Amino acid sequence: MKRLKLFFIFLIINFSALGIGSWLMDNGPRSQWYLGLNKAPWTPPGWVFGAAWSTIMVCFSIYLSYIFYRNNSKKVQVIFGLQVILNVIWNFIFFNQHLVLMGLITITALTVVIFYFFFKYKTAPRAITYLLLPYMIWLVIATSLNAYVLVNN
Repeated sequence: MKRLKLFFIFLIINFSALGIGSWLMDNGPRSQWYLGLNKAPWTPPGWVFGAAWSTIMVCFSIYLSYIFYRNNSKKVQVIFGLQVILNVIWNFIFFNQHLVLMGLITITALTVVIFYFFFKYKTAPRAITYLLLPYMIWLVIATSLNAYVLVNN
């Protein structure tokens, strides 16, 4: 029962972070600035971002409920908090402020944090750890998209 409660808490936190990040980007993907950028040929259509992030946050919430149930240390809390902050501020930095290099640094740091979770906090059953794969794959893609914008604009 405690894991289920943790799952719902993390769903609320994670989707709230997505909402705040979306609000902070101030119409970013539809802005003239973004529309005018030379974007990577592998940039997915806009609807993919919403579907991907929804899937990622559900999987991440399940993963976190197991991690926090087994190891609710201050270190895990700090790493999770760092992940939330990096995830939220990337939207503001990249879309709102148009700071592409700083955005790349931020999303790279977020990627490192998620990979750290994957390698440091392996869980049993092992399948729980693999719930981080969608997040990891998406961040690698998103980092490459950010890097492409930096190099080609």
